[in-house]
Amino acid sequence: MSTTPSVSGAVYDRGYRPYDGLRGGRHAGRWALVRASIRRALGLRRSWQQKVAPFVLLGIAVVPAIVNVGIGYVTRDSQVEQISIITYRDYVGVSTALLVFVALAAPDVMCPDRRQRVLPLIFARPLTGDDYVFAKLTAICGLLFGFSFIPQVVLYVGQTLVSDGALDYVSGHTDVLWKVPISVALLSAYYAVIGVALASLTSRRIVGGASIIGLFLVTSIISGAVMGEWEEGMPGSYAVLLNLLSLPLILRDLVFLGHNDPDGPLNGVTYGAPIAIAIYVVVILGGVALLHRRYRWIER
Repeated sequence: MSTTPSVSGAVYDRGYRPYDGLRGGRHAGRWALVRASIRRALGLRRSWQQKVAPFVLLGIAVVPAIVNVGIGYVTRDSQVEQISIITYRDYVGVSTALLVFVALAAPDVMCPDRRQRVLPLIFARPLTGDDYVFAKLTAICGLLFGFSFIPQVVLYVGQTLVSDGALDYVSGHTDVLWKVPISVALLSAYYAVIGVALASLTSRRIVGGASIIGLFLVTSIISGAVMGEWEEGMPGSYAVLLNLLSLPLILRDLVFLGHNDPDGPLNGVTYGAPIAIAIYVVVILGGVALLHRRYRWIER
């Protein structure tokens, strides 16, 4: 008598079901893109090699604050007047580490989107070109703000701890609590707009980074060539306004001092401060306009 072998099987219900969760819309999409851009620039959720450059540059930027605090700690019990190698105003400046960080971070969050052709995927969500620009600018500006502000915090907290009287130091430096954030914000917005605008013009990161560094260095060289040899105490020149690298430092001086630096290269120049502010605004608006034009086709 023959028996029929039994056949076992399973039936799976793989039908599609509608999404019942919360829908964030454009607002959630913008901030998701901001977070993704920050993670990429810092190398988070990537290999350890991608994390080396940003954190090493941040460490280099913090070194002057650590050295200044260390000197204050060593000399606090001596009869020698405390030595300060850097001030809060000077620390809001254009360091080599900051320039390199801009040249690395801005192309890293802009160029791969075009090179890897993921823009159609990004804009499959309810995002517009202006949303994309907003997210990228916010990410880079936030990174630059943190890059410039963290060393200031280290310097302020360290100086407070090593000073003879912590409360006296804090009460004597209350103006720093608003001058530093404003100056750092002006600096960060300026370099973020320039960096992102230049990086949007190419799909290759090395070209974007070279363009950013090249623009700042070329304008610095032109400004120096037009000014000629200038020393502290000499009359200023309009040529300093051609230097896009140091332009935000003029606004920094206006925030900290309320006027041009009397020992700076713009001292004595008629309407120097208003012209510097005008050029700053033009650069910001020009960069935003370039980005808007660059990505407006996505909305069509």
